[in-house]
Amino acid sequence: MNLEEIAELTGVSRSTVSRVINNDPNVNESTRERVWAIVRQVNFHPNAAARGLAAGRTRVLGLVIPMGVSALFTDPYFPILIQGVSSACNANDQSVMLWLAEPEYERRTIRQIMHSGLIDGAIVASMLMDDPVVQALAEGDLPFILVGRHPTNTRVSYVDTDNLDGARKMVAHLLRLGRSRVATITGPQNMIAGADRLAGYSAALHDRGLAVDLELIVEGDFTEAGGYSVMQRLLPRRPDAVFVASDIMAVGALRAIRDAGLRVPEEIALAGFDDMPFAERSEPPLTTVRQPTVRMGSTAVEMLIDLIEHPDSAPHRIILPTELVVRKSCGSDLQ
Repeated sequence: MNLEEIAELTGVSRSTVSRVINNDPNVNESTRERVWAIVRQVNFHPNAAARGLAAGRTRVLGLVIPMGVSALFTDPYFPILIQGVSSACNANDQSVMLWLAEPEYERRTIRQIMHSGLIDGAIVASMLMDDPVVQALAEGDLPFILVGRHPTNTRVSYVDTDNLDGARKMVAHLLRLGRSRVATITGPQNMIAGADRLAGYSAALHDRGLAVDLELIVEGDFTEAGGYSVMQRLLPRRPDAVFVASDIMAVGALRAIRDAGLRVPEEIALAGFDDMPFAERSEPPLTTVRQPTVRMGSTAVEMLIDLIEHPDSAPHRIILPTELVVRKSCGSDLQ
């Protein structure tokens, strides 16, 4: 059923039907009632996409995950982030277009997406230091928000977790427990979160007047397999505690420790970052830093809608706090 058919049934013009549906006050009341009676009778719903295009808005927000399709199914962070984005879009009468592509493909197509008119704005779950997608968006006119801070561009809006402070508090906790050789498995250092969590580790050592031992720092890749292999490299250096920059890597590290015949937390205390759902169910339950992933997704939507509606406003930047979640893998309750 379209406007022409509604007009034919009510005996008025198409333009009159359009004015009624759009609540134009310049319509005779009896005509308005007749049109609405037919609309309700045939259960007519206006085409939201067409109405949005006519108004210059699609009410569609793009969610860009520049990590490729495989990351969506192997990293539990992204489904939780998507949950926050989609819930906020539903609450604000918006739709989500999810864009997954390998980085090389993204570099070739980002400008087509920007100028296609399919979306009103974009949320980019970018953690790379020099993401070409973010660079292209910064040079264009499409409103966008980063999930993850931008390290250099002061004009870019973002929402992020306080990765540095969360890591700092966790390492300080391990040191307070009397652990003297606290190692870390970092995230990739070309990623914002990886660099910030390493900075937090170093800051906690400096707070205690301790030197940073480079032998106790190894770089991981935010995967379980990576956590396993990197932990194997750490074990000969005899750490008595390990702060791992993600829970998924911590699961791999835990397997490597056990395969070496060592016990957690008796011989090596272990802590992660994220507080993924599986962290509480691991054996022993994993001490970790909780970041508000769902809230980051919903906050990004609200910020982006505000940017779309107020394009001349100043850049928006929000850093959300983290929470220390102490479980058995570190060997102590919170002190």
